[in-house]
Amino acid sequence: MKKLLSLSLAMLLAISMIGCGSSEESSSATSDSQSATSDAPATKVIDIDLTEEEYAFGVDKDQPELLEQVNDFIAKIKEDGTLDEIMDKYFGGGEPTPVVSAELDTSKDQLVVATNASFEPFEYMDGDSYVGIDMEIAALLAEELDQELVIQNMEFNAVCLSVGQHQCDIAMAGLTVNTEREEYVTFSDTYYQASQRLITTGDDTTFDDCTDAASVEAILNELSASDKIGVQNGTTGQFYVEGDEEWGFPGLPAECVPYSNGSLAVQDLIHGNLTYVIIDAAPAQCITDALNAMN
Repeated sequence: MKKLLSLSLAMLLAISMIGCGSSEESSSATSDSQSATSDAPATKVIDIDLTEEEYAFGVDKDQPELLEQVNDFIAKIKEDGTLDEIMDKYFGGGEPTPVVSAELDTSKDQLVVATNASFEPFEYMDGDSYVGIDMEIAALLAEELDQELVIQNMEFNAVCLSVGQHQCDIAMAGLTVNTEREEYVTFSDTYYQASQRLITTGDDTTFDDCTDAASVEAILNELSASDKIGVQNGTTGQFYVEGDEEWGFPGLPAECVPYSNGSLAVQDLIHGNLTYVIIDAAPAQCITDALNAMN
């Protein structure tokens, strides 16, 4: 409806300009308008944090020694600058280091990591190799423990469950710490501060005057059930949109549409099937940058 209204207003404006000015002036104005539209990116991230979260790794509850080793390792890479170096690869334009998974073999001493490799820049695929902040930390952790690294790629909803069922040792998947997930895993010390952010189409000006989360949420709370917000299934974004008492989220009046990954949600936004997308800030920026480069 908003797009139709904007189109109608634009047509009326063009007609009035023809009546009030020369055809040359009208042509110039139309050309400028078309140029401005074509220059707009396909999507954009609203640069305001809707939430404040902490990422940690989810360790098998029956492996307290592993939890202690993981916490010692996190403290070590924070102190010696290794964590900052890894972060800089993905946020500062550095060169990522691909990580190769060994085959699962219960006769070997292996660190089995559960992940969902569609969450750039924390975990994603580059050919047959794993790439991302969590994956590089996993490789260094396995080396520290003198174990062979095995990465099990699965749906996000299964990551903590697989550790809870002792199929994997540790979940490393951009996990926000919360009590629901603590039913399956014991969280390590945190290693990253995260947030949820809103993605809109590139020409959407609705949030241009917003300065904080409250002003964004005020607009989101004016949505109706006919509006659709895309999220990655099982993530904080889904709880934020649907509402969750444990997380402290009241929910939004729009319909929540879960996707297996954030990229699919943003693609559907571009195709006009969604009103907005809400996902974690770092993946939001990576996805929009990649898709804008393609369009």
